Amino acid sequence: MVAVPVRDAAGAERGTVELAADVFGIAPNVAVMHQVVTAQLAARRRGTHKTKTRSEVRGGGSKPWRQKGTGRARHGSIRSPLWRGGGVAHGPQPRNYAQSTPKKMKRLALRSALSDRAAEGKILVVEDWGLDAPSTKSAVARLEAIGAAGRVLAVLERDDTAALKSFRNLPRVHTLPADQLNTYDVLLSDVVVFTSAALAEVNRP
Repeated sequence: MVAVPVRDAAGAERGTVELAADVFGIAPNVAVMHQVVTAQLAARRRGTHKTKTRSEVRGGGSKPWRQKGTGRARHGSIRSPLWRGGGVAHGPQPRNYAQSTPKKMKRLALRSALSDRAAEGKILVVEDWGLDAPSTKSAVARLEAIGAAGRVLAVLERDDTAALKSFRNLPRVHTLPADQLNTYDVLLSDVVVFTSAALAEVNRP
């Protein structure tokens, strides 16, 4: 296990906490992380792209000229994909981009990402944010006090509304409840900050 300091909202150390080796100390599986992140981003796609085929384009019901005798190529409709203003052949159609990913693979990818951040010393733990009311200024001061710089992922308890509202105005800070922690957001962040209560939900073998 790896021990990391637990700080209060002012940045003072209040002890240490052991990070579970099964969650924060495994060898990162890059291939699994790649597959899970690809699936996660694919699931965000709406898939509403659409082009009209020749049967959906308005007009073109009559043959533009007779079949023989004109010296021109034979055509049956001015809405053929060969014509300007015609339909699109093999164009994008609405589809679902979601990929099926096994739960074990998702868990391995998340633990790989957390282990990678832990190996770099990018896992921080704070007792609690100590915010009784939403205050962006106070949130910035607390992040500076604990040394959280760059893109920050703040993992909160689900009912910590004051902290959520305080951080959401900061473009470099992304907040998540502990039960929604995912591989993509961990990898996207430079620092992952847990509250003690949020870490307890994740720090289980």
